[in-house]
Amino acid sequence: PPPVTPLVMSPLRAVVGPVALMTATPILSLVFFVAVLHHEGSLLAWVRSDPAGWLAQLPRPSLWAAAILFGWTLVQLLLLRFLPGPVAPGPVTPHGQRPEYRLNGVLAWVVTHAGLLGLWKAGLLDANALYSRYGELLATLLVGAFAFCGFLYWKGLRFPSTPDSVRAGRFAFDFFQGIELHPRLLGIQLKQLINCRVSMMGWSAVFLICALAQIERHGAISTSMAASVTVLVVYLFKFFVWESGYFASMDIQHDRFGFYICWGVLVWVPAVYCLPALWLVDHPIALSVPHALGIVTLGLLSIGANYQADAQRQRVRATNGETTVWGKPPELIPARWTTDGGEARDTILLASGWWGLARHIHYVPELLLAAAWTLPAGFTHFLPWFYWVFLFILLMDRAVRDEKRCASKYGEAWAEYTRRVPYRVLPGVW
Repeated sequence: PPPVTPLVMSPLRAVVGPVALMTATPILSLVFFVAVLHHEGSLLAWVRSDPAGWLAQLPRPSLWAAAILFGWTLVQLLLLRFLPGPVAPGPVTPHGQRPEYRLNGVLAWVVTHAGLLGLWKAGLLDANALYSRYGELLATLLVGAFAFCGFLYWKGLRFPSTPDSVRAGRFAFDFFQGIELHPRLLGIQLKQLINCRVSMMGWSAVFLICALAQIERHGAISTSMAASVTVLVVYLFKFFVWESGYFASMDIQHDRFGFYICWGVLVWVPAVYCLPALWLVDHPIALSVPHALGIVTLGLLSIGANYQADAQRQRVRATNGETTVWGKPPELIPARWTTDGGEARDTILLASGWWGLARHIHYVPELLLAAAWTLPAGFTHFLPWFYWVFLFILLMDRAVRDEKRCASKYGEAWAEYTRRVPYRVLPGVW
């Protein structure tokens, strides 16, 4: 088994927090859908309803849902494995490992979405049935994802894929946080398969199916649904264009693969991230064309800003600074860090362009983007906006955690960066 690495943390962070989240999030995942399907998207109406009916309304796992989910996962596995695309290395891990990923996400996105639309046009995909029985999919995912997290915990203890596996010696924390950094199974990087192809591709597919379900149920797609789905689908297409950059994000590069990431992308994404589209299916809002186009424009501008910020940093590191940022030579801070094996490595920190405005400036367009695909749902109900609130809390917590990690990793170079760029997320505010 991997060695125990004692972590200095409070019982709240080590035990109470993980247990509370692993208890509350499964319940919320199902309650949200019940509120959408049975209570007009109102959590207050659900609370005020007859408690005797709560249990009856909660969806159950089913063999039908298990077959759908197995088929989806198998298709995404085959697309990842066999569609053409270059194999590219990811960032070096603390133990000097370098995972490799197959970059065929754009082609997989095209095949997946063309396939879904083709099946629907041929009458072989019943979008209304998928929407009506979506709770069964969530309930089955909930159970299956818990079991898969148990497998990941066991695998991390017994058959870790790399030397980067670490455990804190506290079951609740290790199960929640995960043990392996880059687990592989049958030669497949599980983070790429689960995070990118099963979950992110699934997120896009759910929005598309919600739009098709609205057409089947109401005879047409509303301007509100069209605006929301357009922004989200374009965003996720951009995600696969940029997939190689995602492998340098905290999710992939630093967070271990346990309940926090694995269960989150398998259950929390379809349960929470998809709430705006799920709510809009039976609540079509007739936005004016200028209003809908304004929302789409906000979303596209946010996608562009987010992409440019990530591209600036990638380009600067790929060229070792021999490029321009906003038409000027980049402002660079040389940095050195040491692997857990004692090997010194050099890198550079970008302190100009987008990254001269704030140290986590890319979170601003992320929040604007989430607002863009939620605005079509209006402001009459809180539930469609729950994801935006959750995302805000998640990103602020992630910014704090990343600051601590970077300060420890880069030392004086990071201190110099914070002196040059004093704002953490929002320029002039924080």
